[in-house]
Amino acid sequence: MTLKSVLVAVGPGDAERAEEIAEAAIEVAGPADATVSLAHVFTDDEYQDVLDQLEFDTELSEVSADDTAKRHATIRSLSGLLEEQGIRYEIRGAVGPHGETIVDLADETDADRVIVGGRKRSPTGKAVFGSTAQHVMLNSPCPVTFVREQ
Repeated sequence: MTLKSVLVAVGPGDAERAEEIAEAAIEVAGPADATVSLAHVFTDDEYQDVLDQLEFDTELSEVSADDTAKRHATIRSLSGLLEEQGIRYEIRGAVGPHGETIVDLADETDADRVIVGGRKRSPTGKAVFGSTAQHVMLNSPCPVTFVREQ
């Protein structure tokens, strides 16, 4: 199966593993010459916090989730790493519950693969992925690559 579209979904905890996530995307998308959709998914509260932190003036104009994602440090880091390797990408932003919204984005982008990050777990917690990653793996319309924190 030739990949045409890869969705890389990042959230608040993925800044420290951006290189590992980029490596996974490059490994999957590069040989297939696939387009990577870099997506930052915000909950409603996270979105409001980010709008305040980035000092968007939401009273003068409406700010899209795509515009907000483009200014987010993790997305900027990932886009730089993909550019260095000549990987085509687009940037998407979305607001909603993390797991459900990632699955929706996979459908919208017609993704052939989804890449999500996750954190280290305690020995007991290792038996179960985080709720977001677990939701994506169980409900994604395509295969999912899980990149865990080293």
